[in-house]
Amino acid sequence: MRDVVSKVQIHMPFHLLPEHQKIVLEHRLNLEIYFNQHVLKNLDKEKCRKIAKILNEAGLKITFHAPFMDLRPGALDDKIRQVSVDRMKKAIELAQYFRPLRIVCHPMFDDRYYVDCDDLWLEASVKSWAELIPLAKEYDTVLSLENVYDKGPRLLRRLFEALASDSVCFCFDTGHFNAFSYASLKVWFRELGKYLGQLHLHDNFGQKDEHLAVGEGTFPFAELLAVLDKRKIKPVITLEAHDQKALWKSLENIKEAGFLDFI
Repeated sequence: MRDVVSKVQIHMPFHLLPEHQKIVLEHRLNLEIYFNQHVLKNLDKEKCRKIAKILNEAGLKITFHAPFMDLRPGALDDKIRQVSVDRMKKAIELAQYFRPLRIVCHPMFDDRYYVDCDDLWLEASVKSWAELIPLAKEYDTVLSLENVYDKGPRLLRRLFEALASDSVCFCFDTGHFNAFSYASLKVWFRELGKYLGQLHLHDNFGQKDEHLAVGEGTFPFAELLAVLDKRKIKPVITLEAHDQKALWKSLENIKEAGFLDFI
């Protein structure tokens, strides 16, 4: 199992790190550290610096997941948009300690909410990421923008085209695609394949975002592997299991499926 553990990122909320630090170091788990609003509100930078030092000295690769609850970087109300940007900035600034390869962020377009205002959302969203990109460059990392409620890739493609930055890439989330997308996998990669820099792997049965182990739902992982093979893409891969049982099952399943050939 060590061969697959060394090549993937494991999602873990920052506040759980002290509890699981022994397991992380024992199994040499490369982490995707999630900073939620509570952590950032009561941020202890010295604690962050010490934990980062331990992980870096252990030679572990790190990625981040920025906060997303209640945040709308494409908000039409500029005050809400700016609060969202400021909250994400606090997480991005921690890159100076952890040196993450990627920082996953949610653009958060939802056509049930932003009804008939694609262009206005896009204008606001571009403004937000344009403010965050220089910070990512300063800390030598990349903002990885993830599909969430997107029914198709069209608006995200327009966002990446407008930003046109090497400090931004696309994070394709398999669970979100399976639960919310109407467009096919083929369409998503035709539109956004050239921007792909990261995968979030988890599964569900197409009804809600369950975060099941890879292969335990209905997402077409064999089709995804075929697309990666055809396009010769080797993205950063993160497992977003929400418990240890799902994590170890995901590790076992992605090894059996052949994901090691694409890492």
